[in-house]
Amino acid sequence: MAKALTAFVLCLLTGTSMSAQDLFHYQPAGPRWASPENPAGQRGAGGRENRGGKGHPFDTLRAGQSLTLADVSGSGVIRRIWITISDRSPRMLRALRLEMFWDGAARPAVSVPFGDFFGPGLGQTTAFENALFSSPEGRSFNTVVPMPFRTQARIVLTNDSDKTLDRVYFDVDYTLGDAHDDGTLYFHALWRRTAQTTLGEDFEVLPAVEGRGRYLGASLGVITDPAYLETWWGEGEVKIFLDGDTAHPTLVGTGTEDYIGTGWGQGVYVHRYQGAPVADKEKRLWAFYRFHVPDPIFFGERCRVALQQMGGAPKAEVLALQKAGVALTPVTIDAGDRDRFILLLDRTPPVALEDPSLPDGWVNFYRRDDVTATAYFYLDRPGGTGQPLPPLAARVAALE
Repeated sequence: MAKALTAFVLCLLTGTSMSAQDLFHYQPAGPRWASPENPAGQRGAGGRENRGGKGHPFDTLRAGQSLTLADVSGSGVIRRIWITISDRSPRMLRALRLEMFWDGAARPAVSVPFGDFFGPGLGQTTAFENALFSSPEGRSFNTVVPMPFRTQARIVLTNDSDKTLDRVYFDVDYTLGDAHDDGTLYFHALWRRTAQTTLGEDFEVLPAVEGRGRYLGASLGVITDPAYLETWWGEGEVKIFLDGDTAHPTLVGTGTEDYIGTGWGQGVYVHRYQGAPVADKEKRLWAFYRFHVPDPIFFGERCRVALQQMGGAPKAEVLALQKAGVALTPVTIDAGDRDRFILLLDRTPPVALEDPSLPDGWVNFYRRDDVTATAYFYLDRPGGTGQPLPPLAARVAALE
């Protein structure tokens, strides 16, 4: 069983296909579905109500109440989660709190707004499919991220809004009897939002977590500040600090859109491990993701992930923003090639952007926007990071 689980996880997390033998080779893992028709996932206990005639296809989740989607004892793996709900408004998608507890831990390993967990976040719904999450027609929420547990798995959905959610349909598909060795890690997810980032400071996608694990990736969202007009927001580099890294990271990219596999801007696209389901200039909404499946990021002691808050525009536009009093700090001028790439922060004494000695070109500058992130990772312990989910008001602001 351990070999079968290892093969399954390796196929998913490396992007390779399972062999034919993997599909027809017997595995003594008991399949179970936790659903409203069989909430405990018990053998031979499904569909009992109304004499088996679809007596309990959904549950109702009233304001302030919680609904247990699965409560499993024993050793196993959550293989798939599917959910659809009757109210998919931006407020409800942020007001619903999805939590996951492993092996009886007091703290949840996952505590994330429902809509943001499944992507694309920002209270948006759209049809998409990637390697880990999907919504075939923009009306459902699916994940196939493997989530192992040794003694218990408990998944809870809580309605933090003041409105009843009339219908919650769900399946939590899992296997029982899977054996886990010392290398098996626990799935975690952490959500963060900064309604206005600080000028010159990186946004922390994943604050430092301690232990041995794997950074799986993140789904991010940006609501751009209208003060910057239509200037480009995504020049910031992703930095991943591993183990003994201090001031400088081991892993660093070249820009936000570069990190998710595109370049020279960012439109709508959805690929297996990278994509941008939302790129709406009129609404100033941008949602994007990157999953480190083919390029695994393991850490032995510590991991922290940050995103620079930087935009860019032609020099004349940046000067006009400065003249209007918009908060920004020029960082570089790209006047055409590497030899004409001017590092403004290294200059002593500092030189103002309007200095006639500086060339025209593309100016990268620190800026402030509304940024959110759901970071996905595995750790060698079942309990969460101890960082609580922000209150409802902080989650839904600017989405209504």
